[in-house]
Amino acid sequence: MKIFKRLAAGIAALILLTSCSLLQNAAASATSTGSSTGSAIAAIYNVLKATGSIDLSNLTNLINIGQILTGASTLKTATSAFTDEFTVGLIQGSNHLVNADNAGKVISGLKNLAKVDSSTLSAASSKAYAGTATQVSTADKNVDATMRAITSILGTL
Repeated sequence: MKIFKRLAAGIAALILLTSCSLLQNAAASATSTGSSTGSAIAAIYNVLKATGSIDLSNLTNLINIGQILTGASTLKTATSAFTDEFTVGLIQGSNHLVNADNAGKVISGLKNLAKVDSSTLSAASSKAYAGTATQVSTADKNVDATMRAITSILGTL
């Protein structure tokens, strides 16, 4: 019984410490997530600019798309404070490809992307990140909708 009490007390202390540091880390987390998303947007933008298309058999492209999808998902229910910090990171991470003039459109595009069923590309990106080759069909309506949303974001840059 003592072990359960100690375990419960330890868990309660951990929850308290986590919740206190959660507020302090929220801004850092938003900035970091925005930075990762911005970096991935810049990478995909450069691929699209150089080749005219995004090769979905390329593992690096899939990983970058996965990072964009992750960033978009964090904005789904984000507070305005989180979004502001995310935007700071987005601008920094994209090396100012996203800037004060187009950031609002990019954030809006990411929020729209979060509404798209991107499960097919998310799964492919996770596999790519793990180093497993995967086949993505551009005929899949979810892949098509996701890529249209991403290229819409890139069009604002």
